[in-house]
Amino acid sequence: MKVLLLQPPVQDFYETKIRLQPIGLAYLKAAIRRFLPETEVRIRDFHHGWKKQPVPLPHTLSHLHDYYPWPDKSPFGLFHQYYHFGARFDRIAEDTAKEKPDLAGISFNFSPYYHEALQTARAIKCLLNIPVVAGGAHVSASPASVLNDPAVDYVIRGEGERPVVELIRTLMQGGDLCNVPNLGFKKGGQFVWNRMDRNYDPDELPWPDLSDLPSGTYRYRDQPLSCIITSRGCPYRCAFCSVHQVFGREYRRRENDDILGEIKFRYDQGYRVFDFEDDNLGFDLRDFKSLCRELVGLFPAGDVTFLAMNGICYQNLDEESLALMKKAGFSGLNISLVSADEQVVRDAGRPHAMGKYRSVVDSAFRQGYAVTAYQILGLPNESLESMINTLCINSWLPVLIGVSPFYLSPGMAFSEYFDENPECDLAASRLTALGKPTANFDREDIYTLFITARIINFLKGFSFPEDRITLSHLLGRNYDRDNRKKTGIELLKLLLVEKMLYAYTSDGLKHLKKFRTGLFFQFWDKLDYIQTQAGKIITTGADA
Repeated sequence: MKVLLLQPPVQDFYETKIRLQPIGLAYLKAAIRRFLPETEVRIRDFHHGWKKQPVPLPHTLSHLHDYYPWPDKSPFGLFHQYYHFGARFDRIAEDTAKEKPDLAGISFNFSPYYHEALQTARAIKCLLNIPVVAGGAHVSASPASVLNDPAVDYVIRGEGERPVVELIRTLMQGGDLCNVPNLGFKKGGQFVWNRMDRNYDPDELPWPDLSDLPSGTYRYRDQPLSCIITSRGCPYRCAFCSVHQVFGREYRRRENDDILGEIKFRYDQGYRVFDFEDDNLGFDLRDFKSLCRELVGLFPAGDVTFLAMNGICYQNLDEESLALMKKAGFSGLNISLVSADEQVVRDAGRPHAMGKYRSVVDSAFRQGYAVTAYQILGLPNESLESMINTLCINSWLPVLIGVSPFYLSPGMAFSEYFDENPECDLAASRLTALGKPTANFDREDIYTLFITARIINFLKGFSFPEDRITLSHLLGRNYDRDNRKKTGIELLKLLLVEKMLYAYTSDGLKHLKKFRTGLFFQFWDKLDYIQTQAGKIITTGADA
């Protein structure tokens, strides 16, 4: 039997190129090859490496025309053009037909890209009479909506390695599909949902098979990048997260020797950047510290970079772990505050302690990290005042602010705050959709705070010799040799004087009417000062 595993294209305003390696499919291929060595398996990435094409905005996102009206080239600009990132659907079908597989597996990893994955299945079915199996995070959260499509024959819920191996074995041997764990399929016009069962143990799984994905395919700052996963499952119960739908709440970690073996193997293959994609990398702090100690000195100094772009919970970090990470090769740190409001975070089921957060930020800054701190804008149980307060706190700290407008996805506990079923509006399950209005705020508020964070980050990026400087002094300097700074300063001055924000376009300045200057100044008047990533102070008060 020949199996083809596909990463489908996506449609959005932007893509994050450095996190596109289909590590889940690589795990599936490795498992199939270990437990069914007679099976031929190939991965095709139909997302990364293809030219993007402009496409119309879908109807469910039509409200965004008013929020992204211009191709804004300023440092504060958000989005404008909607794109198809990846191969055309007809090209996917043609390439798949040339492969002549007996089974096609398609990754449905993200709910907002559910339609693109379905279109991939439909295109394949138009040319080939082969079964299609779907898996991934969206399938686990909303399996019936996927299986309901005629182009999908099977769905796999939860972790996929053992179920896909058992499915292939059953298809080859003509066995009973009812015995395949985690499988959903159609029988006599009805859906059949098999029992959910455990996956292989983490150390029983082979390392991901990247043989179809050469080391130069995925890069970070022009260096070959490979994803590493040290654990599965997260014990936390954050109401804005649905990862437990796939990996459950039981934390399962690989042995350090196995993790180190994989990293050294990838290094020998030519990889120089390793991104830990765990949902909770530092949860077992003792073993994580031990891993970092082993990484120190393992490679020539400066030859490798370690990332944790999925973030690390600040609750699990301390002075020693940060020092060990730095020595091992981490230079950046992504942590998530979510909100500084204790009640909001408590209601969201997330561990929280502002004292601990400040301590980790302070320690990371002293040790030379570039820290990015994340905030969710528009949590359904939060007020505008609370969001402004969190934004102020991160403005006062030496961190880059990462804001993400809240979006509702299937499987989230926060679904209870809304009347509609989240499956009715899956295209809006993305940060670019600018959240869901509540009695406490509307979409214009989220849009305004989103841009406000970009304005603060613009100022945080300035370097100057003084330890402390007034905003007026900073903005009065000559930046003729830096067009980006010059443009940003011009727009910020207009905002502060005229109380209007403009987009910077090839046709001149265009007024951004959805930006609420009253809300911006509500934040600005509370701010007093901004601390740059370098720890310098920009005062913004009346004397600034």
